[in-house]
Amino acid sequence: MTSGPSNKYRACGFLLVFALLAGCATTPEPVPVPVPVAEPEVVVEFVPHRSTMRISIASVGDMMIGTDFPKNHLPDDDGAAFLANVAPYLQAADIAFGNLEGVLIDGGEPAKKCSNPNACYLFRSPTRYARHYRGAGFDVMSLANNHARDFGEEGRDSSARALLDVGITASGRRGTWSIVKTDELHVAFANFAVTKNSNMLLDYEESFAFIEALDTAFDIVVVTFHGGAEGVDATHVPFTEEEYYGEPRGDVVWFARGAVDHGADLVIGHGPHVVRGIERYKERLIAYSLGNFATYYGISVAGIKGIAPILNTTLDGEGRFVEGSVVSTIQLRPAGPSIDPEDRALKLMRGLSIDDFGNPGVAFLPDGTLLPKDRPDVPRHQLQIDDDSMP
Repeated sequence: MTSGPSNKYRACGFLLVFALLAGCATTPEPVPVPVPVAEPEVVVEFVPHRSTMRISIASVGDMMIGTDFPKNHLPDDDGAAFLANVAPYLQAADIAFGNLEGVLIDGGEPAKKCSNPNACYLFRSPTRYARHYRGAGFDVMSLANNHARDFGEEGRDSSARALLDVGITASGRRGTWSIVKTDELHVAFANFAVTKNSNMLLDYEESFAFIEALDTAFDIVVVTFHGGAEGVDATHVPFTEEEYYGEPRGDVVWFARGAVDHGADLVIGHGPHVVRGIERYKERLIAYSLGNFATYYGISVAGIKGIAPILNTTLDGEGRFVEGSVVSTIQLRPAGPSIDPEDRALKLMRGLSIDDFGNPGVAFLPDGTLLPKDRPDVPRHQLQIDDDSMP
């Protein structure tokens, strides 16, 4: 019987087959890797609802930090430190506003004459004083008042130029307004007075139409006014037309509430040289007078005429009052406005607000914080007193 191949040859046979197969094998072509196609980048810009936006505005009343007419009554340090004590509070706000009494002009002749030079109420400050206001933090100022034209329209134009040169926008002549832009909002300031060639407070219908037009064009509208009677007996709003030495000074409640009805989001009053009350009307804040804030010479600061607030207001992007605060200041000459440890402006404003409006729609906290408070709807010209007033 013939035996099969030995293990030796069987192994060689496997090697031969493996060698033949290996010799016939070919290297496979590499498979291309697909390159992903980039999708177009889609950028979704988040636009917050205006009700979630916030803007803070610090407002003060009358300012005039020295005059060189008819005699030199400028501060010893040329006004450099006059606003130093209050500057941090103004600089902390997104926008700071004040009313400029008098004129920023170098030289020039007054538009009206003084019968008694020793009792001459014409105010002329050097144009270089504009930088003091800017350094303190002011962004916008009113040139609508009875002293903005002490040196005629040339003086008011000079004031506007001097302020603009340092970055402060200012207006007051009829048909004019100022714009301040923040990151998200355009804020219009319309300044009114009872004096010639200004946005005229006394012409209510024209004023309301003007405010309405601004409301359609800008996100927030701030209305300021120089009106109402003057002096220590003028702390209360009378809910009627006011006069001062026979000059009509307007019905400030009718004007302020009407301004809100036509689109104003914040209304700031000045002119009486004393503090008046505040109220929240249709979710908007109205301050009827912020008094004398920084007046170095020629304007009395005796007693309550030297007490004034820095009124801080936070609004949402729709203009509604969210919260605020009152920082009380007092003028103790020759120093500039100083923080009042007795909080007299806060106490005075709180008392007047309750006296005049019953429930002003604002809660006054002891630390100066202001918060919205429920208030029944108030007709434009009706005094509301209720039992839910602050004690």
